Amino acid sequence: MSKRMDMPKGSGYDAWLHYHRARLIEKMPAWCRVIVVHDTDDEVLQTAASELQQGLASMFGQQPKMSTVPVHVPFVALGTFQDHPCIAERFSAEEQAEVSAEGYRIRGVEAKQLADSTGQDHDDIKGQCVTVAGQNSKGVLYGVFHLLRYLQGGLDGKLKPTAKESLHAPSLDLLSNPANPIRMINHWDNMDGSVERGYAGPSIFYNNNAFTTNMERLRDYARLLASVGIQALSINNVNVHQVETELITDRFLPDVAKVAAIFRAYGIQIYLSINYASPIQLGGLTTADPLDPGVAEWWQTKAREIYAAVPDLGGFVVKADSENRPGPFSYGRHHADGANMLADALRPYGGRVIWRCFVYDCKQDWRDRKTDRARAAFDHFKPLDGLFRDNVILQIKNGPMDFQVREPVSPLFGALEATQVLLEFQIAQEYTGQQKHLCYLVPQWKEVLDFDTYAQGKGSTIKRIVSGALHSNSESGSHHRKATVHAGSGSFQEEPTNHVPKGTNFGIAAVSNIGADTNWTGHLLAQSNLYGYGRLSWDPDLSADEIADEWVRLTFSNQGKDCGDPELIPTIKQMLLDSWNIYESYTAPLGVGWMVSPNHHYGPDVDGYEYSMWGTYHFADCWGIGVDRTTATGTGYAGQYFPPVAEIYESTDTCPDELLLFFHHVPYTHVLHSGQTVIQHIYDTHFEGAERAAHLQATWISLREHLNELIYEQVLTRLEHQTEHAKEWRDRINTYFYRKSGIPDEKNRPIY
Repeated sequence: MSKRMDMPKGSGYDAWLHYHRARLIEKMPAWCRVIVVHDTDDEVLQTAASELQQGLASMFGQQPKMSTVPVHVPFVALGTFQDHPCIAERFSAEEQAEVSAEGYRIRGVEAKQLADSTGQDHDDIKGQCVTVAGQNSKGVLYGVFHLLRYLQGGLDGKLKPTAKESLHAPSLDLLSNPANPIRMINHWDNMDGSVERGYAGPSIFYNNNAFTTNMERLRDYARLLASVGIQALSINNVNVHQVETELITDRFLPDVAKVAAIFRAYGIQIYLSINYASPIQLGGLTTADPLDPGVAEWWQTKAREIYAAVPDLGGFVVKADSENRPGPFSYGRHHADGANMLADALRPYGGRVIWRCFVYDCKQDWRDRKTDRARAAFDHFKPLDGLFRDNVILQIKNGPMDFQVREPVSPLFGALEATQVLLEFQIAQEYTGQQKHLCYLVPQWKEVLDFDTYAQGKGSTIKRIVSGALHSNSESGSHHRKATVHAGSGSFQEEPTNHVPKGTNFGIAAVSNIGADTNWTGHLLAQSNLYGYGRLSWDPDLSADEIADEWVRLTFSNQGKDCGDPELIPTIKQMLLDSWNIYESYTAPLGVGWMVSPNHHYGPDVDGYEYSMWGTYHFADCWGIGVDRTTATGTGYAGQYFPPVAEIYESTDTCPDELLLFFHHVPYTHVLHSGQTVIQHIYDTHFEGAERAAHLQATWISLREHLNELIYEQVLTRLEHQTEHAKEWRDRINTYFYRKSGIPDEKNRPIY
């Protein structure tokens, strides 16, 4: 493994992998001094051994020795159950079978216990031994990163309070399997070096319409991703422009292969976002009609060329017929036609087509109260359920709109009974402060994952749907119904493809928040969202509190000027846990969304999108505000949910306050479940939100003497901006609604 890039202490470059020297430990524990891994050409296993060696050396100031055979001293052994007797003998057949394809077991024992359990003579080994095992080398790599996290403080969901407690090997005995088969990051990077919705500097992949030559940076990024279990990565923007269209040509495929090799060593498959009109733009065809035999043949030939260069390419990510992108609609076809044609081309190579469901009318008349952007994904894709090939996966945004600070869960989850799905989050803070504001998003994502759709009765949570668990427990009879498919102005009935969803073709994807800034994410504390996304993708049952605790300890322990303030970790953790609620409180109220400046989406502009063609309306007038999405009098969107969720959202009596204005148009004097009127809630939350933003800054200042100066200053600069910007949000929102409604603040605070 190549040497990692050298960056100054406190730059944030090493993120949660800085492997601080264990100050409380006088010498390296005996079992850490030798790493046993069999001689192999498996790149991922080699990476696992190298990561463990470098991590232990950083923590203890001593380089562990490497051995291909067990030694007569304490050691840590790495490997798969099949390839090394030393590994297999530590676990029973039943224990081995409990480990999934990418899962792992870690077990520490005293040498005497080892002899007793295996029946072999280990009397000459004195001390403790540790084994990290998996069904394949990716599982071993993930186990190594878990072991390193453990050594930095001891964790399995919760961190222990001291490093000393994590060094007693026999206390280690755990099994960890990923809940989601696909754990993916989507990059919206362009080859000119820009990043669409990027807030952490330019692309690390591209510059000036060429690939980067800084492969060390890509390797370090692969480390970060693998350390939290990410195993899939799309490397270019879903809005595929002219130069990026050529990524699937000989001009760039050699570079794609080089990048794939770097990520392959960390168990990560890369994907390419493709231009649906490539047969026209690259092949000289006059059509991209998915049912045209010439188009299908062109893609088959192209797939053969691509996989000759990158044999393990994960497949394609496709944004089609959305926001002016080309797609099958142009030819009177539907999404299944388009996706299946590509899927057939990739099938011989094991490739997948990830087809995004972010499809809506982006030329809507703002006067039209019945057309509803929120309905679009369901209306487009529910009729196609059961028509997609088994190597097609539909990628669905967490909400029906566009990554707002608050919106309901997309009703398409659970509605697709015979189709594989990926849940799409956005780690990049497009609508949540653009990494200038602190906004820890894991609590939001937890609410989504824990949401019960009732698709198959109580317990049909989003996390069970996107992991494939709900499908694996359901009947497949629904696959045999006919689907009514609308294409263009007509409709027809088509037999489903009758493919049963594969358990391996489910999971979670998220839009990256990283760039070429030294600390990766612009705002150092925004690293918590990248870390949190990975951990939550692996184990959606972890709490936002547990994940925040892990990240803060791994990032801030021993980075200060001394052994630290005992309040440092809990204080920073609480800042994270409060931040989403704080950001929401001074921005768009009660789930109505938007109210941002058009195009760049930063800063308050209440009517910025109110008369646009994007379907992003709040309908505020002098009497009230909100969008009527009821089935009784509105757009009918609420009826897309399963009962009892549909009934809850249908009525103002039961609709949660935080989503009231998403589902209902109500008077400013409407009384919330909290007992406040809508207008007073707006005033109170915006005043309080600005105060709480200022408190974040004050809290950080109070920690100064316990933090590295570089870390302190880079975070302080962002928090100072957030404090002032929150005031701007407060004053713009409150003034707008005071002038609209004419209703004063009960507390007589300044409104302009």
